[in-house]
Amino acid sequence: MRQVVDVEGVLVSAFVMNLGLALCTLLVLRGLLSWLNLWRFIWNPPLAQFGLLICLVGLYTLIL
Repeated sequence: MRQVVDVEGVLVSAFVMNLGLALCTLLVLRGLLSWLNLWRFIWNPPLAQFGLLICLVGLYTLIL
């Protein structure tokens, strides 16, 4: 796995790239959960979104 990614001459940590990918995935999941009206089953939606973000960052860090 690469530790640093070169983006047009700017060195960016691979963790930042994983975080950006996780944020994009979280935006899609938020829209899907809102469209299916599943937020009503969650007691604290911001806390659930933060937990999903942490899980997605960890998953992308392990996979990529």
